Amino acid sequence: MTLTPPTTSPRTEEPRPVDVLEWVHEAVALLEPDSVTWCDGSAAEAQRLTDLMVEQGTLVSLSSTKRPGSYLVRSEPTDVARVESRTFICSSHPEDAGPTNNWVDPTEMRETLRDLSRGAMRGRTLYVVPFSMGPLGSPMARSGVQITDSPYVVLSLHMMVRVSTKVLDAIDEGAPWVKCLHTVGSPLAEDARDEAWPCNDTKYISHFPETREIWSFGSAYGGNALLPKKAFALRIASVLAREEGWMAEHMLLVKITSPQGKSYTVVAAFPSACGKTNFAMMQPTLPGWRVETLGDDIAWLAPGSDGRLRAINPEAGFFGVAPGTSAATNPVAMNMLASHTLFTNVAHTDDGDVWWEGMTPQAPDNLTTWAGSPHSASTGESAAHPNARFTVRLEACASLAPEWDDPEGVPVDAIIFGGRRSTTMPLVLEARDWNHGVFLGATMASEKTAAAEGALGEVRRDPFAMLPFCGYNMGDYMQNWIDMGDRLRTVGRMPRIFHVNWFLKDSDGRFIWPGFGENSRVVDWIVNRLEGSVAAEPSPIGWLPKSLNTEGLDIAEEALEALLSVDRDLVRQDLEDAETFLAQFGDRLPARISEELRATRERLSL
Repeated sequence: MTLTPPTTSPRTEEPRPVDVLEWVHEAVALLEPDSVTWCDGSAAEAQRLTDLMVEQGTLVSLSSTKRPGSYLVRSEPTDVARVESRTFICSSHPEDAGPTNNWVDPTEMRETLRDLSRGAMRGRTLYVVPFSMGPLGSPMARSGVQITDSPYVVLSLHMMVRVSTKVLDAIDEGAPWVKCLHTVGSPLAEDARDEAWPCNDTKYISHFPETREIWSFGSAYGGNALLPKKAFALRIASVLAREEGWMAEHMLLVKITSPQGKSYTVVAAFPSACGKTNFAMMQPTLPGWRVETLGDDIAWLAPGSDGRLRAINPEAGFFGVAPGTSAATNPVAMNMLASHTLFTNVAHTDDGDVWWEGMTPQAPDNLTTWAGSPHSASTGESAAHPNARFTVRLEACASLAPEWDDPEGVPVDAIIFGGRRSTTMPLVLEARDWNHGVFLGATMASEKTAAAEGALGEVRRDPFAMLPFCGYNMGDYMQNWIDMGDRLRTVGRMPRIFHVNWFLKDSDGRFIWPGFGENSRVVDWIVNRLEGSVAAEPSPIGWLPKSLNTEGLDIAEEALEALLSVDRDLVRQDLEDAETFLAQFGDRLPARISEELRATRERLSL
C-alpha cells in the first residue's frame, strides 16, 4: 500500500492535522485498501478520475459535439435512490433520535459496521477528500473530510462541494470537522475485473450526531454516498445548528428582483422532486421580474451581525432530478446541462446524447435505457429511471446570483413551505405570524415521489421537507424554529412565511395551475405582501389572495377560484391527520405547536 500526498501540496510529507491522519490510518487498518490518495480538488485530479472510470467502464463518454465534457453513468438496478429504511441516527438515547428516525445504539452500530467493513476496500484505492460546506473562511461554513473507495463519488464531490487542501490547513488550525466514511462494500479479489457500479446488497447510512461522524456502507448512489450532501449538510448540520443557534434546512435559495428594481431573498422548503430546482431557476413570464439562483436544495440560516436572518448555500453544485426537465419547464437547467455534466441513469441516444421522459414530447428512436437495454416504447417501460440525476457545478448556471459565494450570506425576506398536494391546500397563502408559519411547516404533507423508496402518490407528512433529513427529534427541531422566531422578534426583522401548492388537480385529474414560469404570478403576490401593497382575505389556515395578476394567462375564473379557496371539510380531515402525526412526539412537541393546532380548529368551527 502507498500513501500519496495531495498533488498540489508543497509538502512532501502527509498532511499535517494529526487527528485527520490518525482517523485515516484507523480506516486503512480496517478497510485494507491497496493504496491511499489524498485529494486536492484540482482539474487535473478530476481528469485523472474521469479517465480511470472511462477505462473501467463506469463512465460512458457522450458526444463531444452534442454534450461536450459530459458522461453517462448507469447504476445497479438496486442502487437508484436514498434508502430511508437503511438510514440510521445513532444517538446515545433513542428519544433524541425521535419517532421519525431509525435509531440504533451507537456501540452496536459501530460493531456492525466494523464487521462489515473489515477488508471492504481490498483491491481498491482509498480516497481522502477534504471539503468545505460553504465558502472557505465564511463564519457560516463548516469543514469535513470524506473517505471513500468510489472514484464516482470523488468526481461528484468535485462538482458538489468545495474540495480543497485549504480545509486541512483550517483543521490544523483548530477548525472542527465532520468525519465521513464511505465504502461501496465490494472488495476486489486479486486480478479480478471490477464491476462498472460496485455496491453491496447490504446497506447502512449511519449518523453519530454526538461525535459528528457519518458511516455509509454498501451504496454508491448520490444521496447515500455523497456524504457532505444530505448526511452532513442536513442530518449532522441540523444537530450542530440546534446546539449553536442556527438552522440547517432542505431549502432552495433565490434572489428575486421586482420590475421596480427592488431585490428580495427567498428560501423555500419543498420535498425532493417537488420543484425546488425549477423554482430556483425560474424564468418569470411576468414582464420585468427576475429570479437569480443561489441554491436549489440546501440552505443554512443564521442571524447575522445585524440581527437579520441570513442564509448561505453550503453546496457548490447541483444534483438534480432529470425527468421532467425540458426547455419548456426549465430552460436555464437545459442550457446548464449542455456541457461538463455527469448524468446518472438517464437514457442514451444512438448519436451519443442523453434523453429522459419529459425532455421532448416523443422519445428518440434507438434509445438505450438507463439499465443498458434497448428501449421499446410499446412495453411502457421508462427509458430513464424516474430518479435519474444530473450533477453539475453551480457556476454553470446562467441565472446564478453574484452573491452565491458571499461568505456573509444573504438576508432572508421570505420563507416558503410547499408540497405536492392534489387537493386541500390552496395555491398560495400567508401565515398569520411566525408561530403559525412554523405550524404550517410542521404539518406539511406531500405525495411521495421517485426520490425516495415507497409507493408513488402516497401522501405522507413531511415537516419542513425535513422528515428524511432531520438528525434529531423532530419535536426538538420544531422548538428550534420557535426559538429562532423569538430571537429574531427582538430585533424586529423577521421573514414572512408563506405556503404554496403548485399541484392542485381538477376532477379529471389534470393540474389546474400551469406552474413553472407562471409561478412568478405567485411570487408577485408574495412580494406585494412584503411591501404591504396588496390586501389579503382571512381564512382558517392563513391569508389568501383576493386576486392574482393573471394578465396574459388563459385561466378560467372557476379554476382561479378553486386555486384560491379553502374546502373546510378537507382541511378538517387534514387537520385530524396532522394531529395524529404530531401526537407521536409526546412531550417533545412544542406547546406553541399545540396552541396553533387548537387555534386552527377553532377557526374552522366558526
